[in-house]
Amino acid sequence: MPVRDPASDSAPFLSDESDAEGAEQEDREEEEPVSGVTDVRAALTVGILCYINLLNYMDRFTVAGVLPDIEQYFKINDEKSGLLQTVFICSYMFLAPLFGYLGDRYNRKVIMSVGITMWSLVTLASSYTPKEHFWALLVTRGLVGVGEASYSTIAPTIIADLYVQEKRTRMLSIFYFAIPVGSGLGYIVGSKVDDIAMDWHWALRVTPALGLIAVVLLMLVVKEPKRGAVEARPEYQMHRTSWTADIKALVRNRSFVLSTFGFTAVAFVTGSLALWAPAFLFRAAVFTGEKAPCVQTPCDTSDSLYFGIITVVTGVLGVWSGVELSRWLRVRTPRADPLVCAAGLLLSAPFLYLAIVFAQASTIATYVFIFLGETFLSMNWAIVADILLYVVVPTRRATAEAFQIVLSHLLGDAGSPYLIGVLSDSMRQTDSYLWQFRSLQLSLLLCSFVAVGGGAFFLATALFIEKDRHRAENYIPSDDEPIVVPNSGRSTRVPVSSVLI
Repeated sequence: MPVRDPASDSAPFLSDESDAEGAEQEDREEEEPVSGVTDVRAALTVGILCYINLLNYMDRFTVAGVLPDIEQYFKINDEKSGLLQTVFICSYMFLAPLFGYLGDRYNRKVIMSVGITMWSLVTLASSYTPKEHFWALLVTRGLVGVGEASYSTIAPTIIADLYVQEKRTRMLSIFYFAIPVGSGLGYIVGSKVDDIAMDWHWALRVTPALGLIAVVLLMLVVKEPKRGAVEARPEYQMHRTSWTADIKALVRNRSFVLSTFGFTAVAFVTGSLALWAPAFLFRAAVFTGEKAPCVQTPCDTSDSLYFGIITVVTGVLGVWSGVELSRWLRVRTPRADPLVCAAGLLLSAPFLYLAIVFAQASTIATYVFIFLGETFLSMNWAIVADILLYVVVPTRRATAEAFQIVLSHLLGDAGSPYLIGVLSDSMRQTDSYLWQFRSLQLSLLLCSFVAVGGGAFFLATALFIEKDRHRAENYIPSDDEPIVVPNSGRSTRVPVSSVLI
């Protein structure tokens, strides 16, 4: 039987068309980014994640912006006021490992969408709490942490799967700009809505509507990137180990552990100041006679407005200066990131101390020192996140984020607002305006000393950062650890060595 010549002129049109389609398909494959997400879609994704992060922190600190009203409305002391932040952080903290586990294994976009929807609905419900049921406000604030845990552990890992190296640092810095900006807007929105509506409940009804808009954007625009692909380490070659193995590996990662302890100090200080700074400034003004005491709602919330503006400006300035200083130092030393973090904490400590001490002497000096202290404190946000991402392999990053959240909140801002409130109540000798101010002043001095300890942890991180980064970048699973390799739509478990060969 004659053999058909493939070069014959039979069906030349179909052959040309087939070749053209094949060429177009090859072009499309060449143009498709390794992450599976186009550059435009990646930029939109970062923008939406930043928007959600901004809402996250807006919601968290709206309560602090109207704290004097809440204290007057429910007739509570400093200890119970501190619980508002503590119960939220505790639920957020304990659920973070669960979402970290899920985020390393399942569709991250769906997990975030469900969590943000719950967060928005619970925040709205908290605004209808009657004055006889302060416990209900505590419960709803605790449930808000469920939604935020689903987002905060996962969002940075999506950015890590879209960009690498300097571009990743830049995008993370944009993402973490939302922390101080959102925090500041929480104070500003809370105080202004309270002034306009003459009711602090309305301050808690702003972020829920914006949160539901965020869910729509998340579902329609964001696309799930491939884990580790931009680092030429696709997830099927990285092998997902058990959660126990992940935790053991993270505990042995000295740079990760030490930087987490350093970040815990940042969380302790920011958590204390976030809840108590506006109330402290208000009490200082009452003590010096500049303002009348609050005997019925709505209270004077101008200090929340000013503190919010300072938080926005210092946050943007601090995050930007931290990232730029780190980038400038990287060409001189590979230890630049932990050294910049250490410098930020060590420089913030004396300025925060002076701000607290000068509160009864000069309002202007107090605000100047707060501005400087918060600027140096904000230098850490984006850099700490970048350290975690480059010393931890892609398939453990969400778990690492969760681990860092648990530890930093457990020893940081989960307990610090409550601790400051308890110390303030215990040191108050009388219920005079003098001791309302003085006891809170003495309690807040603790923040300066914690900041110094955090700086020491970052200095220790600098000793190990080079070795741990190199180990993460050259990570190869051991031969006895099976990995999952795609095979005709199914997963087949084979030894790592066979894939590497």
